Amino acid sequence: MLQYENCIIVPKGDSGVRNLKGLLRNAFLCVCLLAPELAGARPASPPAAATGTRTAAAQSLSTKTKAEKHFSTWLQELKAEAAEKGISQKVIQEALPDTLKPISRVLELDHKQPERKKTLAEYLNYAVSPGRVSKGIQKIDSCRALLQAVGDHYRVEPEVIVALWGAESGYGRTTGDFNVVSALVTLAYDGRRSEFFRGEVFKALEILEQEHMPASSLKGSWAGAIGQCQFMPSSYFRYAVDFDRDGRHDIWGTRADVFASTANYLAKNGWQRGEPCLRRVELPVSFDRTRLGLDQGCSLQFWNDQGLKLSDGGFLPPETSSDVSVIQPDGPGTPAYAVYHNFRVIMSWNKSVNFAASIGLLSGKLKGPAQ
Repeated sequence: MLQYENCIIVPKGDSGVRNLKGLLRNAFLCVCLLAPELAGARPASPPAAATGTRTAAAQSLSTKTKAEKHFSTWLQELKAEAAEKGISQKVIQEALPDTLKPISRVLELDHKQPERKKTLAEYLNYAVSPGRVSKGIQKIDSCRALLQAVGDHYRVEPEVIVALWGAESGYGRTTGDFNVVSALVTLAYDGRRSEFFRGEVFKALEILEQEHMPASSLKGSWAGAIGQCQFMPSSYFRYAVDFDRDGRHDIWGTRADVFASTANYLAKNGWQRGEPCLRRVELPVSFDRTRLGLDQGCSLQFWNDQGLKLSDGGFLPPETSSDVSVIQPDGPGTPAYAVYHNFRVIMSWNKSVNFAASIGLLSGKLKGPAQ
């Protein structure tokens, strides 16, 4: 019999060399016998789950790395464009360092969708709360002379200025703590409204340049709104006013500039002093509901002929020559309002019907008689 030693066939004893045919046959047999052992000696394959986990992790890391590289490239292009627009390298390097990264919280807030839209009644519960009204009256009393001067200059009622001040920043108490440039860069890179926010980035850099502000001190909302009147940077350049003539358009800490900038915005968007923003009305039972809506503007006489009445039973007074619309935001059986030209001016500030209604109602309470 043949012995197998390291897969070499060795004749037993001194019988001599086998013939070639037998040698080949036995060599083949050796290979067949040892094949399972050789196969078992190969490294075992990792469990499928472990392989999948490592693959997913590697793909995730790769995706993150690619995203970071893409953002880095995008940021360099943004910096180059800023330089082309005349922003100094000092401001660019300070506000747009190579270490800058998108702010995840900003993206979360931007993408967040409310479960449902608040009704006007729910909105007014906090927007025109007794506390906000009381605080607003106190602010008017303490700033009366300044508000009167600003109001007379821009032909805007002080109560409207203060109502917007209260709505936007809690009368200057809350202006946001996000780094404005970083927040705007995040939104510009995100892509949903990239063109708009890219333009706001450059305007924010111009503010740093013009006001000689360190980038870290330009704080605001997650969407990039700044100051006690919460202007976007582009609005700052269109409407911010240096009312106290100290060389700065200080909408962050100087009330004269805050009030004047707010009034200037309203004036430039067509505010009509002496006209209301809205009035609460009662709809007759026979009212044609197809007439409701901001796109259904008609004369005051028309609405009086339709049977609209104020809450005290009187007709709508002849206080404007502009068309008036009637809205009932929360549907049948809820409060209805006649809304005037100034309502639309407020909507140029914030396109929300609830917001505009709250400013009209809050300013009315700050003035005295409820509307």
